[in-house]
Amino acid sequence: MEKKLKFGIIGAGTQGSYYTKFIEDGMVPSMDLVAFCDIDPEKITSLKEKYPEKAIFSNYKEMIDSGEVEAIITTVPHYFHPEIAMYALGKGIHVLNEKPAGVYTKQVKELNEYAASKEDVTYAIMFNQRNNPLYQRIKEIVTNGEIGAIRRTNWIITTWYRPQAYYNQSEWRATWGAEGGGVLVNQAPHQLDLLQWIAGVPKSVYAKTTNGYQRDIAVEDEVTAVLDYGNGATGVFITCTHDLIGTDRLEIFGDKGKIIVEDSNKVTVKRLSMTEQEINAGVKAEGTSFTFPGGKTQRELVEEETFTTDSAWGAQHSGVLENFARHILHGEDLLAPGVEGINGVRLANAIHLSSWLDEEVSLENFDDDKYLELLNEKIKEEGKYETR
Repeated sequence: MEKKLKFGIIGAGTQGSYYTKFIEDGMVPSMDLVAFCDIDPEKITSLKEKYPEKAIFSNYKEMIDSGEVEAIITTVPHYFHPEIAMYALGKGIHVLNEKPAGVYTKQVKELNEYAASKEDVTYAIMFNQRNNPLYQRIKEIVTNGEIGAIRRTNWIITTWYRPQAYYNQSEWRATWGAEGGGVLVNQAPHQLDLLQWIAGVPKSVYAKTTNGYQRDIAVEDEVTAVLDYGNGATGVFITCTHDLIGTDRLEIFGDKGKIIVEDSNKVTVKRLSMTEQEINAGVKAEGTSFTFPGGKTQRELVEEETFTTDSAWGAQHSGVLENFARHILHGEDLLAPGVEGINGVRLANAIHLSSWLDEEVSLENFDDDKYLELLNEKIKEEGKYETR
């Protein structure tokens, strides 16, 4: 039989339960789920009853040190992702971190530097949307230059509706001290990752975030950010958790075409027959009438393609799990190297910091210490958790 990766899940909550189902249902053929870890006594009792053949732990260090697992995933609160990942990597255990890589750039930088020093172990991150055929195709179109150089990106993603009852379920939800923020660190990390993965990392950001705008929470539930990619290219990112009839629309506008994505499902690609610069140079004007190159009309210069892609429930996550295992076992290229997790964290941090300071913030020279200083001030104001 083909060798399987001995895998352990740290955190048996909702996400951990999904991964358990994917593996146990055979959706991750290169993995053997052998162990669980959770600090909740009731969950431990339930796990022992349901999976008597698997090792159950209440301390993540005991699981990592047990010799039972070769790799783990960290489905725990965000602040603990770097801590657990570094401990595991230091013990020679491969790590698939749940997103985000961490809450603030200083801890993620430390994790990345530590992971780089451990060449014999793999560090990856659960960016399952990178395994979505729709976004893979969009990235391919952009990377191949089919719409030319990017001039602007717009993403309105307000489909994260969360009622007050959602936040009231647990004290740690929507807190600076336990969760590290609101929609930017909980709901929208995938979009922040996809933006920079497809269009490139912005050079700076100017943002307005509103804490507790429509919910009784301490963190942001409304975000508007203007991105600067350099050379005049810009972007707008809007997200919130209080839009009952939310919008999900992404536009990527280049000098040779445009990509429009609606509801993360329907994609329309409009390609120009030449760059807009070439068209512009060949246009002749007579008053308000224009004659375009080759005697073509404006519409005739555009070719349009529309497509959708199907992705079965669980296929994106299970695909990342399988890719992680096959990378370790067979050297398959990683879909989402862990080191890239800092890009989305830095962008979220920069959006926060820009709003807090009411000024444009550089991502190229991001002030890690300043962000942590102001984050700790907010944690102190909450008065519930220790500073970081």
